Amino acid sequence: MLSVSSVSGKIPQQKNYLIFDLDKWLNYHPLISIVSAHNPTPTRSDDLLKQGLADQLRAEIVSGSLVPGERIVERAWAQKYGVAQASIREAINILEKDGFVTKRPGQTAQVISLSDVDIAQLYEVRAALEGMAARLAASARPDVTTLMSLVSGMQNAVASDDADRLVECDLNFHVELCRLAGNRHLQEHAVRILRPFFAFFRLRLTASDGGLSTWHKDVEAHKKIVDLIADGEADLAEHYVRRSMERFAQTAHKNWMPIPNDPTGVSEERLRPGGAVFS
Repeated sequence: MLSVSSVSGKIPQQKNYLIFDLDKWLNYHPLISIVSAHNPTPTRSDDLLKQGLADQLRAEIVSGSLVPGERIVERAWAQKYGVAQASIREAINILEKDGFVTKRPGQTAQVISLSDVDIAQLYEVRAALEGMAARLAASARPDVTTLMSLVSGMQNAVASDDADRLVECDLNFHVELCRLAGNRHLQEHAVRILRPFFAFFRLRLTASDGGLSTWHKDVEAHKKIVDLIADGEADLAEHYVRRSMERFAQTAHKNWMPIPNDPTGVSEERLRPGGAVFS
């Protein structure tokens, strides 16, 4: 993992951003462009800093140092890492895109947190969206090479007990399924749901210690979806995806237990070891 301390370079000054913003204008003023070239706007090192901070914060989340629902105070983390508060804000923006944090206007960012009700409702929406995606994809008979490759990736991840790889392949499988539907609006809505869903799934899977042995059946379900799409079985593909989502939801619900009298109000439930099924 990239350490923040390994990233060199100063935090860019506001004047550099002004020069960058006037880039088109500078094209018509060679002399100013030459002067600014001696003090260029940081790009590579700046990106490394933001990504490094995002990796550090993600590690804090995955390890449980930052728990679901906890506020991420920019000033506090800027002081801890010895960087500008704006750099922490940009790192949080990266994590928001990846689904690990949520942000609302005028409020502090929080680590993603989904209740059992949230999970159940998201499965209902996923069943409708991804069922439709499977039907549209099967009707179009697209190239399913990427889907098959992702299923293979999931199989290898289960065999090697690699939870991070499993989640990555699983997320990409469902994103690709929606892309193959050929409906941009469906895909946009699906991605908006899938990223935070799988980010939270990853947190819960990391917190459990039961391994991935229970995943073989679910990986086979993904392969079945690919086969139905490849065979052009539109109605069967939609029905199978919907039924699979119902089963996934039921299994997930069984593996969530309320934590009585939780004084923090942060974590409303926990995952039974070895029971993670969120696909």
